[in-house]
Amino acid sequence: MPSSRLARTLIIANPASRSGKGAAAAERVQRVFETYGAATRGFDLRSTQAPGDAVRLAAESSHYDTVIALGGDGIIHEVVNGLMQLDSYARPLLGVIPVGSGNDFARTLGVKINDPEISLSQILVGSERLLDLGHVSSDLCPEGEYFMESLSFGLDAAIALDTIDRREAGSKQEGSKLFLTSSLKLAAKARKALDCEARIDEGELQKLKTVIFAVQNGPTYGGGFKICPLAMPTDGKLDVCYNVLHPRVPKLLFLLGLARFGLHTRSSAVSLATARRISLDFPTDAPPCQVDGERFVGNSFDVRIEPRALRVIVPRGWAT
Repeated sequence: MPSSRLARTLIIANPASRSGKGAAAAERVQRVFETYGAATRGFDLRSTQAPGDAVRLAAESSHYDTVIALGGDGIIHEVVNGLMQLDSYARPLLGVIPVGSGNDFARTLGVKINDPEISLSQILVGSERLLDLGHVSSDLCPEGEYFMESLSFGLDAAIALDTIDRREAGSKQEGSKLFLTSSLKLAAKARKALDCEARIDEGELQKLKTVIFAVQNGPTYGGGFKICPLAMPTDGKLDVCYNVLHPRVPKLLFLLGLARFGLHTRSSAVSLATARRISLDFPTDAPPCQVDGERFVGNSFDVRIEPRALRVIVPRGWAT
């Protein structure tokens, strides 16, 4: 095992991730660090017990050089938001060991999914990159949250939130299969579009009948659906995909299926854009909203890019 520049390292692990497989993954990573002392200059392993624990642990990590988030996109989202509470000069380097259902941020980085030894080896020989983050705030959450991968409103957000509920209820499905079955379950909700006023950068105010409005820092959500195939967290902008027509339910489900491969972008029912800032107002109904798979609430939203906000370890040879 090669030596690394991880130095003082904090591992923040969600033992409940991937139906409890996170606990075993954390033990395996701990054994590697105990066996190969040259990998760090000392490490601590902290397991989360409740939502918000990882935010707190990351926000208190300024005396570490590296923080490793072990778990699904939810734990990575919390760690990112905790790290962003620190001044940039005191903010540790971030590494990810993905052990989850969707793992979309890991897909963006090219990190091996659900194989902690391999993803740890990628960290140990990887390189450091400055990555962009998105940020969303609302009338009900003015302090907002950062997101490393995905923010969406409407049907796809309702689907993402349904997958959370089903996983917590013990569903054995994972990733894109779980997303697809939730899509079929919630298809009837697509009959009702949400009134939305949207402004992208300094463009004209658009009045939309919104079924789906996705804002991406990376290309995928829902366990690999390429909703914004060209999105990358190094280009200083967010990618947007939203409906401009209101297709009937069968066509909408067909488009969601095409999104698995990024082919929905050829449809006249959707529009793509890039942006540094987006404002959204839903004047009549609060929309279903998810940020990196977590619930977010409000009627009026402000979304912006935070360029080169966080130092992240990426696999050797990662290209953007």
